[in-house]
Amino acid sequence: LTAVNGNRDAAHHSRALEDRLPMLLKTDADAIDPRMRPFFERSGLSALRLRGRALLPIVQGGMGVGVSAHRLAGSVAALGAMGTISSVDLRRHHPDLMAQTSGLPPGGDTKARIDAVNLEALRREIAAAQALAAGRGLLAVNVMRAVSEYAPSVRTALEAGIDAVVVGAGLPLDLPDLAREHPRALLIPILSDARGVALLLKKWERKQRRPDAIVIEHPRWAGGHLGAARIDDLGDARFDFERVIPEVLAL
Repeated sequence: LTAVNGNRDAAHHSRALEDRLPMLLKTDADAIDPRMRPFFERSGLSALRLRGRALLPIVQGGMGVGVSAHRLAGSVAALGAMGTISSVDLRRHHPDLMAQTSGLPPGGDTKARIDAVNLEALRREIAAAQALAAGRGLLAVNVMRAVSEYAPSVRTALEAGIDAVVVGAGLPLDLPDLAREHPRALLIPILSDARGVALLLKKWERKQRRPDAIVIEHPRWAGGHLGAARIDDLGDARFDFERVIPEVLAL
């Protein structure tokens, strides 16, 4: 379990949870770029262990509308960390796909056509990131549960061979169903309090699946994307890392 937090206590709890997660594959010593190993060894940091690999403890987050596409995610993974492609509107990186959808009138089949080319763009971006990574690190795709193309995006990414699917902006209670044919893919929900984690664990365990990691995000620091229904709730103590992480560890 990985918590996104600079707090030392939170990092300690994160490693404790990480040690309890089952490894899916044997440890791959080649996951980290050899050029990075001396710096990593001198850092005193513990490796992030996901999918049986010891990784640099760096998770590059998903940044939408084309910011984190194959160049960033593939480069991060190539160094031995976890790179993330955001699934939102990736057609903008592909002139031919933009040409297919420029000037379309509102209504009709416009949305369906845009959605279709974005899925094609997602396939291309994953393939390009995989080529850059050359087998090192891990590659993830970040998909928002709240968007209409959530399920098609998850399926497309899995079919393209993505290592991990990270889902925020809602409770991805159906993610194990979408990934049923891809048991080796990592499933990583983004949550913000212990109550949400407990609910997700209960639902997923009925589907014979547990998260491979969980990202804990505080609504105040995550740009208000999740967790809090009202602005006044952003300061609610139930979201504090010092409270959430021990409560999650106790589940």
